[in-house]
Amino acid sequence: MEHDEGISNPSNNRPFEDVLNEYASRRQLLRGGLTLAAGSFLAGPLSATAAVPAPGRKIGSRLIDFQPVTLAEGNGPVPAISPDYDYQVLIPWGTSLTNNVTDYSGDPLVRPTAEEQAQQVGIGHDGMWFFPFRRSSNRGLLAINHEYGTNGTVLGKADPETLADVMTSQHAHGISVLEIRKTGRGWELVKDSMYNRRVHGRTPVEFSGPVAGSELIGPEAGAMGTLNNCANGYTPWGTYLTCEENFNGYFGTSDSSWTPSDEQARYGLSAGGFGYSWHVFDERFDLASDSHPNEENRFGWIVEVDPFNPEAMPLKRTAMGRFKHEGVALVEGRGGRVVGYMGDDERFDYIYKFVSAGNWRFMRAQGVSPLDNGTLYAAKFNDDGTGEWLELSLRNPAIAARFSSEAEMLTYTRIAADLAGATPMDRPEWTSVGADGTVYCTLTNNSRREEADAANPQAPNPDGHIIRWRDSNRHIGRSFTWEIFLLSSDTHGTERSVASPDGIWVDPDNRVFIQTDGAQKDGLNDQLLIANGNQSGDDIEISRLFTGVTGCEVTGIAVTPNRRTLFVNLQHPGNGDPSVTNFPAAQGSGTIPRDCTVVITRKDGGVVGS
Repeated sequence: MEHDEGISNPSNNRPFEDVLNEYASRRQLLRGGLTLAAGSFLAGPLSATAAVPAPGRKIGSRLIDFQPVTLAEGNGPVPAISPDYDYQVLIPWGTSLTNNVTDYSGDPLVRPTAEEQAQQVGIGHDGMWFFPFRRSSNRGLLAINHEYGTNGTVLGKADPETLADVMTSQHAHGISVLEIRKTGRGWELVKDSMYNRRVHGRTPVEFSGPVAGSELIGPEAGAMGTLNNCANGYTPWGTYLTCEENFNGYFGTSDSSWTPSDEQARYGLSAGGFGYSWHVFDERFDLASDSHPNEENRFGWIVEVDPFNPEAMPLKRTAMGRFKHEGVALVEGRGGRVVGYMGDDERFDYIYKFVSAGNWRFMRAQGVSPLDNGTLYAAKFNDDGTGEWLELSLRNPAIAARFSSEAEMLTYTRIAADLAGATPMDRPEWTSVGADGTVYCTLTNNSRREEADAANPQAPNPDGHIIRWRDSNRHIGRSFTWEIFLLSSDTHGTERSVASPDGIWVDPDNRVFIQTDGAQKDGLNDQLLIANGNQSGDDIEISRLFTGVTGCEVTGIAVTPNRRTLFVNLQHPGNGDPSVTNFPAAQGSGTIPRDCTVVITRKDGGVVGS
């Protein structure tokens, strides 16, 4: 998400750039990125789940075997896809969940009302997951995030003029849970399904875990809303995790005497926010108002939603920390503990890990959520390719000297990680765990380190990179080994060209699905690429499967159980400008471009990515 350009980390923790440079020097690596010896890094599975050959793929055949989208094809107002694949558009912004409300057509003169938007698919399609009915690959529930939508797009004007305008914008955020099915005409939304629901900026929510009941988020009665829902995760017990990222941008104040506290400043809260101006009509978002104390502390959490129970209230899981959550990748670690890897998407912020207190099956049998009881860690990267998970708890004297309770520490997780000495990173984004136990994290870029130009294409990190590591003791250990999987600046000018990696998913065969968010080199639109996870550096095989439209972000990854259908999202196509693109409507239609889901399949019916 490019509109949050701030830096909120004032700590003197050693930057990852220094670690990276020292590590490169010590290992005297060739151009193409850092790499530990591939054999030693990838040898021996850490996960209890072994890699399973994809259905229909012969063992020993090429991992990636499709004709890629060329550089020349990937820069237009409509998507481009490999000749070996097809795509279909599904659920654009404004699609009604019910037959009682009309679909929004993209008419630039008429936008949805607050009442309509509450029953329509939201805007800013982002992270998502597919929950099948009985392992079906033809029918299931799609839980999908709606990260953000500007006033200009949602309201058709620069600023809200009434509380109803604000409510429309709030209703466009959050998530949608939608029943979808495959028919002879392709995939379609099942309107009026009992499972269809919207969870938005005004939906009642509950808190659980150590911060629940604390004055830091109280009074909790009447708490509502989830905002800036970026990436996501899903649990082994079948629920959806939606992650609140740049929540600070919705708050503001017209009171010129207001100044942020140190805690508020660490989360980027400011009088102007991102220009939504919600605070003018909704006191919840007025930082100087006493009518809704602690409202800003009620955002920045991971929220659990049960897609199969429309009556279940969303639960904000406070044990997993409060920061600008990009996403969370859950995996089962040693002893059946559930482990979640998370990125905090801001320049110079951190990578985190949560480990449940016990076996998740046993905890749930006892009526205890594995996400409410556990230990939170922040990552420290060492020069020699090793790393440490720094425990964030009152057992650390530096943290105990600052915070009076676990609830306070978790509410201000960033400050706790500062005190622990975590390594500042370059916008940690999505995480994914491969079948062999390797954890991947995208680091989109950091334009504030140095400015790149044509003469300095290898500036410290203008285009981002992907890091990966292997934890000790099957995910629950306190140490890890790491390497750079991909340095984006080494790929320009070739068919492997990629910049600003964001979304990531590793399939059971070790294909790494990479999505981008930001300016691409070589004239490309944002894109979806497939990389070979068995390789590193210059040797990585990368093939471009799909490119989006001008001005969009390619984001969101979900698959059916047989992996023959892939869902991805196009966010803010054309940045809302119909003169740039009308997608998904026909070019020249005059409609405003709308966020949508794209369904990708192989023409031969094979596994997507192969």
